[in-house]
Amino acid sequence: MSAIKTVEIEANGKYNRQKNQFHTPFGEGLNELPVAPGKYRILWSAVCPWAHRLIIVRKLLGLEYVISVGEADPLRPPLDHIDWAFTLDENHLDPLLGIQYISEAYLKADPHYKGRPTVPAVVDMETGKVVNNDYHELTYQLETAWSKFHKKNAPNLFPVELQEQIRQLNERIFHDINNGVYRAGFARSQEAYAEAYDGVFQCLDELEERLATRRYLFGNQLTDSDVRLYVTLARFDVAYYTAFRVNQKRIKDYPNLWAYARDLYQTPGFGDTTNFEAIKKHYFLSTTIDAESTVSKILPKGPSLEDWNMAHGREKLTRKEE
Repeated sequence: MSAIKTVEIEANGKYNRQKNQFHTPFGEGLNELPVAPGKYRILWSAVCPWAHRLIIVRKLLGLEYVISVGEADPLRPPLDHIDWAFTLDENHLDPLLGIQYISEAYLKADPHYKGRPTVPAVVDMETGKVVNNDYHELTYQLETAWSKFHKKNAPNLFPVELQEQIRQLNERIFHDINNGVYRAGFARSQEAYAEAYDGVFQCLDELEERLATRRYLFGNQLTDSDVRLYVTLARFDVAYYTAFRVNQKRIKDYPNLWAYARDLYQTPGFGDTTNFEAIKKHYFLSTTIDAESTVSKILPKGPSLEDWNMAHGREKLTRKEE
């Protein structure tokens, strides 16, 4: 079983996620990472919401042939430290980087790296070093710095006139929902759990109301905010509701959020990058809070996933706004 490091648990029982270490942005400036096709590889696992949103944006923008991807196993390797392994690949090695564990790319970048090796991690193909693991900013950078490589008619996920509003909403979504479910699931006190739990459902309630009259979070336009909310909605009923004890309501119990989630799932780039089986394997067989924590090594059979392809009717809201 892998474990969340106890240094990320505060004295009051709150879960405080570690900070990202590699922040150098992409761009054309002196101290920026040069934007060049074939130079970088994104290391990810289908279970991780932070990594999943980068993969969704990469596909929506048509960057699949510009930035390659290496996928780690949803199950953590049986090591004495937290890591991700390339056991899905032949010989258990990433076929382009030749590494067995993601930590190898982190240690190439910093031999003294002590944090958890996280995904997504953008690796320079020439050096094999992690150059950026800042999931807070990476999708914004694909949407802006990499714009000259976007496919024709790619959606504008981060329009200039909405950038401030998108960042503000994304901050709320991250704190209360994306990371909120983890703060509930990894809490080590009743008070910390209750605070996170209440925040999750208060924010979901507000978004349910927001989506009553608009197809996407910012109306007719699909944006970065929709990507960030989707990755948690997709994992909620199948994993978080049970594994993280955020069990006041399922997403299926919210009419607008559930239809919205299905709308996105049925959009190319979302559902075709969503691996529910991998998600279940990770959260029920591989995730614990610390070395002493245990979870039953039983993989749930449900919930049924067929409903994700049901008609959502959200297109009517687009016509209503026009």
